[in-house]
Amino acid sequence: MNNIIIYGSHYGATERYAKELSKETNIEAVTFKEIANVNHYDQIIYLGGLYAGGVYGMSKTLKKLKDIKSKKIIIATVGLADPKNEKNIKNIKNHMKKQLDEDIFKNAKIFHLRGAIDYSKLGFIHKTMMKALIIKIKRTSNDKKTSEDTMILETYNKKVDFVDLSSLNEILNEIIL
Repeated sequence: MNNIIIYGSHYGATERYAKELSKETNIEAVTFKEIANVNHYDQIIYLGGLYAGGVYGMSKTLKKLKDIKSKKIIIATVGLADPKNEKNIKNIKNHMKKQLDEDIFKNAKIFHLRGAIDYSKLGFIHKTMMKALIIKIKRTSNDKKTSEDTMILETYNKKVDFVDLSSLNEILNEIIL
C-alpha cells in the first residue's frame, strides 16, 4: 500500500503531530505545499490546523482526488477547541463539509486533536482575526458564550500548548500498514 501523511501547519503544532505520526508508522510526512499528485497514494492521512473555521490546505489538497472509493482517507484537524466537546466537533464538521467533496467527507475517517498557540508568533492577519474574535466574544452575553469562547478569552495573548502526542493512538489504530 502506498501511503502518505500530508499536513498543513502555520505555527508548528500540526507539524509536530505529523512528524510523530511519521515516526510511529514510517510513512513519509510532507507539507501540502510539497505534494504534487495526491492520486499516487492508496492511503492519505491529512492533518490540518484550524484557522478561521477552515482546515489549512485540506481543500486544496483533497479536491484533486479521483477514484475516492479506492482510497483510504484519514483526516485530523488540529485546533484549540476541546475535541471532547460535541458542539465544537459539530462546528468543525460543518466547516469541513463546505471545504470537501461530499464523497470525501462521507468516506473519510475524521479525528480532532488539540493544538497550541503563541500569540507572540502570530502573523498580522491572524492577530487581527483573533482581536476581532475577542471583541465579538466580549460583546456576547455570558449566557450565550460557549466553552470555546471562554477558553479563547482565558488564553488570549498567552502561549498555550495542548498538544498531546498520545492522542495519535486512535489514528494509529486506523492506519493500514
